[in-house]
Amino acid sequence: MCLWLYRRIARAKNFEAGAYPGDISLVNWPQNDYWLGNLFEVSEQEAARHLRRAKQLSLSLLYWMQTEAPRADGKAGWPGLRLRGDLVGTEDGLAKYPYIRESRRIQAEFTVLEQHVGTDARTQLTGKPREELTAEAFADSVGVGSYRIDLHPSSGGDNYVDVSSLPFQIPLGALIPKRVENLVAGSKNLGVTHITNGCYRLHPVEWNIGESAGLVAAHAVQTGSPPRRIRSAEKLLKEFQAKIQAQGVETAWPRVSPR
Repeated sequence: MCLWLYRRIARAKNFEAGAYPGDISLVNWPQNDYWLGNLFEVSEQEAARHLRRAKQLSLSLLYWMQTEAPRADGKAGWPGLRLRGDLVGTEDGLAKYPYIRESRRIQAEFTVLEQHVGTDARTQLTGKPREELTAEAFADSVGVGSYRIDLHPSSGGDNYVDVSSLPFQIPLGALIPKRVENLVAGSKNLGVTHITNGCYRLHPVEWNIGESAGLVAAHAVQTGSPPRRIRSAEKLLKEFQAKIQAQGVETAWPRVSPR
């Protein structure tokens, strides 16, 4: 896979001549993952130090690509590579804020486990052959997602994990905290584990979570029923699911293969 195409934002050839001097790509690769310290539950000074070091890691990667990266023609480096501060709105050309792969998560009414979505875990749990496997079906589904369980190394010393998962559903119970009212998870802070975060953290899944969180909040205001009651009362749940489905939110997958 070509990393330049994988996260390419703009391809110059798709526009009129002169619109872009070259292609534009987002560099979000394992090579500039930073896991040498935390930004949370540390002092402001330590967090700021790790932010600076993370930026230096990205700048070091850029310098290596400009000067030493091996090329197919036997030469080294791509000196034409440059940061685009004019596009991201920063003086140093780096992102305005670091991308944090794993956020804090709520203690939810329901927590998605590897046994619900992982291909190998589902095989062991169900005894079904791979071609018949599906992820766990959730009666309170408010969306769908599909991505491998992809966990990058963290400051806790974890190794890189990349294992197969099944196209999955987003249960409403994972968006509702156990103890707190008037709050729903709107992104990758829902009820998942460190493992299942690896597939629920992807942007399309986050967008679906946020969309459904907003819809259930609006529905709660309109009906006077809090999200916890909407989930627990079958009639209310079915009414809400029908409402989001009518707006184009898919809550179940057709028959598809593992990722």
